[in-house]
Amino acid sequence: MSTENEHAGLAALSICEALLLAMNDHGLLPEREIVGVLRDAAATHENATGSEAEMETYRSVAALINQIIAGGNSVRRSR
Repeated sequence: MSTENEHAGLAALSICEALLLAMNDHGLLPEREIVGVLRDAAATHENATGSEAEMETYRSVAALINQIIAGGNSVRRSR
Protein backbone atom coordinates (compact mmCIF):
# COMPACT_ATOMS: atom_id res chain seq x y z
CA MET A 1 0.00 0.00 0.00
CA SER A 2 1.39 3.40 -0.89
CA THR A 3 2.03 6.08 1.70
CA GLU A 4 -0.69 8.22 0.12
CA ASN A 5 -3.20 5.37 0.51
CA GLU A 6 -2.10 4.80 4.10
CA HIS A 7 -2.61 8.47 4.89
CA ALA A 8 -6.02 8.43 3.21
CA GLY A 9 -6.99 5.36 5.23
CA LEU A 10 -5.90 6.92 8.51
CA ALA A 11 -7.75 10.12 7.67
CA ALA A 12 -10.91 8.16 6.85
CA LEU A 13 -10.63 6.19 10.11
CA SER A 14 -10.20 9.36 12.15
CA ILE A 15 -13.17 11.03 10.46
CA CYS A 16 -15.40 7.98 10.97
CA GLU A 17 -14.43 7.69 14.63
CA ALA A 18 -15.14 11.39 15.15
CA LEU A 19 -18.55 11.00 13.49
CA LEU A 20 -19.42 7.98 15.65
CA LEU A 21 -18.41 9.90 18.78
CA ALA A 22 -20.45 12.92 17.73
CA MET A 23 -23.51 10.77 16.96
CA ASN A 24 -23.23 9.15 20.39
CA ASP A 25 -22.59 12.45 22.20
CA HIS A 26 -25.65 14.05 20.57
CA GLY A 27 -27.90 11.07 21.25
CA LEU A 28 -28.34 10.18 17.58
CA LEU A 29 -27.07 6.63 18.01
CA PRO A 30 -26.75 4.74 21.29
CA GLU A 31 -23.54 2.88 22.11
CA ARG A 32 -25.06 -0.51 21.30
CA GLU A 33 -25.91 0.59 17.76
CA ILE A 34 -22.49 2.09 17.18
CA VAL A 35 -20.88 -1.14 18.36
CA GLY A 36 -23.31 -3.00 16.08
CA VAL A 37 -22.18 -0.92 13.09
CA LEU A 38 -18.56 -1.73 13.91
CA ARG A 39 -19.33 -5.45 14.35
CA ASP A 40 -21.11 -5.49 10.98
CA ALA A 41 -18.08 -3.85 9.37
CA ALA A 42 -15.74 -6.40 10.95
CA ALA A 43 -17.96 -9.30 9.88
CA THR A 44 -17.98 -8.03 6.30
CA HIS A 45 -14.20 -8.29 6.21
CA GLU A 46 -14.10 -11.58 8.13
CA ASN A 47 -16.43 -13.15 5.56
CA ALA A 48 -14.85 -11.65 2.46
CA THR A 49 -13.20 -13.85 -0.14
CA GLY A 50 -10.40 -13.28 -2.59
CA SER A 51 -6.76 -14.00 -3.20
CA GLU A 52 -4.47 -14.81 -0.29
CA ALA A 53 -3.14 -11.23 -0.37
CA GLU A 54 -6.69 -9.86 -0.28
CA MET A 55 -7.62 -12.24 2.53
CA GLU A 56 -4.64 -11.02 4.56
CA THR A 57 -5.85 -7.45 4.11
CA TYR A 58 -9.42 -8.39 5.08
CA ARG A 59 -8.19 -10.19 8.21
CA SER A 60 -6.08 -7.19 9.19
CA VAL A 61 -8.99 -4.79 8.70
CA ALA A 62 -11.33 -7.02 10.73
CA ALA A 63 -8.74 -7.27 13.51
CA LEU A 64 -8.35 -3.48 13.59
CA ILE A 65 -12.11 -2.95 13.80
CA ASN A 66 -12.35 -5.52 16.59
CA GLN A 67 -9.56 -3.69 18.46
CA ILE A 68 -11.54 -0.46 18.10
CA ILE A 69 -14.60 -2.20 19.59
CA ALA A 70 -12.57 -3.65 22.46
CA GLY A 71 -10.82 -0.35 23.15
CA GLY A 72 -13.96 1.73 23.05
CA ASN A 73 -12.33 4.27 20.72
CA SER A 74 -15.54 5.15 18.89
CA VAL A 75 -17.85 5.48 21.88
CA ARG A 76 -17.39 7.27 25.15
CA ARG A 77 -18.37 4.47 27.45
CA SER A 78 -19.63 5.19 30.90
CA ARG A 79 -17.39 3.48 33.42
